[in-house]
Amino acid sequence: MPILVITEQCTGCGQCLAVCPFDALSLVGDQVEVSDACTLCGACVEVCEFEALRLPPEEPQEQSQPRPPDGIWIFAEQRRGRLAPVALELLGEGRRLAEQLKVPVAAVLFGQDIGELARPLIAGGADKVYVVDHPALAEFLEEPYAAALTALARRYRPEIILAGATYVGRAFIPRVAALLDTGLTADCTAFDLDESTHLLLQTRPAFGGNIMATILTPRSYPQMATVRPRVMKPLPSDPSRQGEIMPVSLLELDQPWRCRFIQTVSEITETIPLAEAEVIVAGGRGLQDPKNFRLLEELAQLLGGAVGATRAAVDAGWISYQQQIGQTGKTVAPKLYIACGISGAAQHLVGMQSSDLIVAINRDPQAPIFQIADLGLVGDVLEILPALIQQIKAKR
Repeated sequence: MPILVITEQCTGCGQCLAVCPFDALSLVGDQVEVSDACTLCGACVEVCEFEALRLPPEEPQEQSQPRPPDGIWIFAEQRRGRLAPVALELLGEGRRLAEQLKVPVAAVLFGQDIGELARPLIAGGADKVYVVDHPALAEFLEEPYAAALTALARRYRPEIILAGATYVGRAFIPRVAALLDTGLTADCTAFDLDESTHLLLQTRPAFGGNIMATILTPRSYPQMATVRPRVMKPLPSDPSRQGEIMPVSLLELDQPWRCRFIQTVSEITETIPLAEAEVIVAGGRGLQDPKNFRLLEELAQLLGGAVGATRAAVDAGWISYQQQIGQTGKTVAPKLYIACGISGAAQHLVGMQSSDLIVAINRDPQAPIFQIADLGLVGDVLEILPALIQQIKAKR
């Protein structure tokens, strides 16, 4: 139904014609007429000072689809025969949500010759594991992965699908959501449930991390979301847990694909990867000069850890993007996180606030970083770091 014209109030002034971005309005005599090009954007309604144009009343919304029967699914990402840590992290969260909804948790495992990975998923919290073993899934390619997950979801109808916001998840999960005609919330940091409606409350940073938005998918299934690695906590592995391993054959995979896998080029690094480091020493603009990152490198080496940085330090060219922590960088959760000269912008906190122990060094006692720090040192970081390094060396 197009915009409604209240003829007795329309004066034929023509103001609405000028603001319509779709040329859907025209003047016939002294009356406005609306064509089928109208998209109900409401621009004309806002400009009409005579209130002669109105949006049509909303039609009653159709009832939501019946709730699917197959509970919560976790996409269990694996790389060359090794489960990605985010798979077990998501199983822990999926188990928590499933207990509230009283539904099963299933893991979905893709690859070739990967049957031995099913047992660790059951030990990590899965009630059943769908195993799709096919040559087309031996290496990650968006098309076959998306086709496989879409076909599975249409066959078994899960209520919720969660996946890691890794390069794999970010590449093909949006494609799956589009094929299933449902919504997707990316980079979630927390979940909750409306138990009366079974709606998943999906929380993620918005507006550059300055607010936390909670998003719902109320009228389509499955409800889909991706989660950044190291945000959720895995359950302790329980080898005695029992579950069902279900091999699944998909005819959808027996076709030629437009893309092909060529090779994987591994990043060569002499330091511990940030995602695996148990100790991270991170620096921000408070270090004042790129040469002062040598202090962080020395401290990280003494502690057996890695060096991280804020976006400001990366944008200034002081350190590589590979070491950026935050909303637009990596998410980490080490046992010890030492923040040196970091004020604590919301974008950075999103990437490290799950650390077990946070130590902050900053000369500003009002810096936001101190609000989440377990231990705060107020002072000049360029004086504290050399003293700290010297003390560690002396103790050893």
